[in-house]
Amino acid sequence: MLSHLRPAIVMIVLFTALTGVAYPLAITGVAQLALSTQANGSLIERDGKVVGSALVGQNFTSDRYFHGRPSATTGSDPADPSKMVDAPYNAANSMGSNLGPTSKKLVDRVNAAIEAEFAAGRIDIVPADAVTTSASGLDPHISPQFALAQTPTVAKARNLSETRVRALVEANTEGRFLGVIGEPRVNVLLLNMALDLLE
Repeated sequence: MLSHLRPAIVMIVLFTALTGVAYPLAITGVAQLALSTQANGSLIERDGKVVGSALVGQNFTSDRYFHGRPSATTGSDPADPSKMVDAPYNAANSMGSNLGPTSKKLVDRVNAAIEAEFAAGRIDIVPADAVTTSASGLDPHISPQFALAQTPTVAKARNLSETRVRALVEANTEGRFLGVIGEPRVNVLLLNMALDLLE
């Protein structure tokens, strides 16, 4: 019996050391050497202080800034931890809304978001990403159409010309990966940081 048990224990210890310690350490070391910025979260700093990540959206609410797409993430209610409340861009609780295309709740939420955009007078044409959430709820990007639709509001709030703000949006628009994969997009945090430099 012991002759069968001993090799099994040795194999468990060996493979635990290999796959649980050596392999993760090797991959972490390679990532730190080859892609240190990405491996450390693609953090963005300004004046030596971390202001966010290029991979996680932020909740901008002022008309002086471009807004990201809605976020479906939630968090604990401070008043009652047993309940969940909306917590936009809560990276600790990444998720989509999980509402299907036939969901009345989804249709009502999108219609309310469209009406809110029109009522606020921020945009004339509502792009899809202005009223729909991403799969993760943390998407840091918006479409160039959504960014350009917000240009008049941002320009007015900052007392800048629309032409200047539009040029900034175009300068911060990222193309398709390898020219064919994905869609053109604008990172909202990077755009807003560039916007702050205009003043």
